[in-house]
Amino acid sequence: MIAELGQYALILALALALVQMVVPAWGAAKDDAVLMGVAAPVALAVLGFVTFAFGALVAVYVTSDFSVVNVVENSHSQMPLVYKITSTWGNHEGSMMLWVFVLAVFAGMVALFGSNLPDRLKANALAVQGAIASAFLGFILLTSNPFLRMIPAPAEGRDLNPVLQDPGLAIHPPLLYLGYVGLSIAFSFAMAALIEGRIDAAWARWVRPWTLAAWLFLTLGIAMGSYWAYYELGWGGWWFWDPVENASLMPWLAATALLHSAVVMEKRDALKIWTILLAILAFSLSLIGTFLVRSGVLTSVHAFASDPTRGVFILGILTLFIGGGLLMFALRAGELRQGGLFAPVSREGALVFNNLFLTAATASVFVGTLYPLALEALTDAKITVGPPFFNLTFGGLMLPLVFAMPFGPLLAWKRGDLLGVAQRLTLAAGFAVIAGVVTAAAEGGPVLAAVAIGLAVFIMAGALTDIVERAGIGRVSAPVAWARLRGLPRSTFGTAVAHFGVGVCLIGIVSETTWSLERIASVKLGDTITIGTRDLTFARIENRAGANFTARTAIFEIRSGGLSQGTVEASRRMFAARQMATTESGIRTFGFSQLYLSMGEEETNGAVSVRVTWKPLVTLIWLGAVVMALGGGLSLADRRLRVGAPKPARRRAAAPVAAE
Repeated sequence: MIAELGQYALILALALALVQMVVPAWGAAKDDAVLMGVAAPVALAVLGFVTFAFGALVAVYVTSDFSVVNVVENSHSQMPLVYKITSTWGNHEGSMMLWVFVLAVFAGMVALFGSNLPDRLKANALAVQGAIASAFLGFILLTSNPFLRMIPAPAEGRDLNPVLQDPGLAIHPPLLYLGYVGLSIAFSFAMAALIEGRIDAAWARWVRPWTLAAWLFLTLGIAMGSYWAYYELGWGGWWFWDPVENASLMPWLAATALLHSAVVMEKRDALKIWTILLAILAFSLSLIGTFLVRSGVLTSVHAFASDPTRGVFILGILTLFIGGGLLMFALRAGELRQGGLFAPVSREGALVFNNLFLTAATASVFVGTLYPLALEALTDAKITVGPPFFNLTFGGLMLPLVFAMPFGPLLAWKRGDLLGVAQRLTLAAGFAVIAGVVTAAAEGGPVLAAVAIGLAVFIMAGALTDIVERAGIGRVSAPVAWARLRGLPRSTFGTAVAHFGVGVCLIGIVSETTWSLERIASVKLGDTITIGTRDLTFARIENRAGANFTARTAIFEIRSGGLSQGTVEASRRMFAARQMATTESGIRTFGFSQLYLSMGEEETNGAVSVRVTWKPLVTLIWLGAVVMALGGGLSLADRRLRVGAPKPARRRAAAPVAAE
């Protein structure tokens, strides 16, 4: 009964989404306040029914209702409760339910907290959200219904893919979807502004908090996915340039450019074309990622489906929204007034520089990801575009961008003094030179690695310099500096913290890729492997059992300089329901560095093949991403980003006074 109620709720949600798409847009076109007022309550009703349907899907998983096909194919009665819940979105149908649920949540938030928005803009934006919801609810009901019954019901399910039976699955997809799907709000605002023909600084102020929230979640989602792949897949890598990984990176890059562009539009009423186009492209890239995962064109640990019918349906949705968005942009772009003028050397100029390189970097990832797929579809020729291409093109484009990062916040609006900013960054540059020299002397390795460490320190010191300069530390008395520091907007601290996080992440990337050590060996009980300054002795091997798997676990004792540093364990698990084995890596953290152990097959003579890797400062990669997200959170908490415009009541009250 729960499954039928869930399906009925989806049907009602689709009907209401169609109302949300048509009625408010019609009201905006006719300037009918009553019809425009329908948008918010209908969006909340859609959210209510989608929430009920999603809850129903969770319920049939938790209760192991094997009369539902989706539960049979992706669950097992012996799975721990947390994995029964995460199984809900660990498959194509359930992930699409999560996709639509997040979409409805964002639309509902606009309905609840968008009281400052002009009526027409709000109505049109929610109408576009309704159109997106209608398309994907139709997709679910017609091709991916998660509530289909199986008669007769089997006694047991086939289990969830063992690779996905991990706590990371409880965190990574929801965060990623909050970012992916959250960008739909920026798209809807852009389309609403183009429909109305009103694009100004106030619009940028309204759209920036929603984009910032989506960017924050997308940052955390990508970082969590990277760490999950690192410890779960047993390869020891944190980024593989997998097409689906790239599909999450591209909208993140576009959203980053959009945030910077919206700042210029808000402050100077400029870069309107840039901002609108980036809002369309950011969500378009999210839709492309949805297509890649579900079309069957990719074979990946991330891919959910391989049904061409579903792929064609999603391709139609892509054509409708991406094509429609770009067509509307093309028709309206000529009407956009350019706004304030600025010199090339200015904060606006720095942000344009940022956008150019971020857009070019996005294009390089886009070409490298989709060109092999397009070539195979057209000619049946198969080529591989791997890390060398991406490292060279993407890295080459990001290098000047990160070097220029400390300069932007210190430049004045409209016309800046580049020499003066360089002088203020002298101390930061000094720290960078010292860091590079010390790194080269202590670690050796490629000169470029030491330069990159120096660049990372320059970014971090530059971010602190911005705060120091704004507070006047060293130029005014301590009480005055403290008062200035307390008076700085949270968005200023947010920008500095986010930029600081980029430097932290860069140190982790350079250190892990340059100075990692690896040993691969076949060991028997009592054998010792030496890696760097540490000795790992194979102490014992044990049989263990989980709720739905058995495991062989190898335990190694770690010693350094004769002193014990604990143990590290790695195992291979066998899941009986799917007859599938997984590798569970052993990780021991020392400061910001990690010792990584991966266990291979056992040999007939009792030996075990293992791979041991020393990864210096590797945790800074994910710590840097968390710091970046923290910066986004600080900016989002700034009161100025929560105030789009005076409330309508206040505007009406102020009108007679202005007339007098």
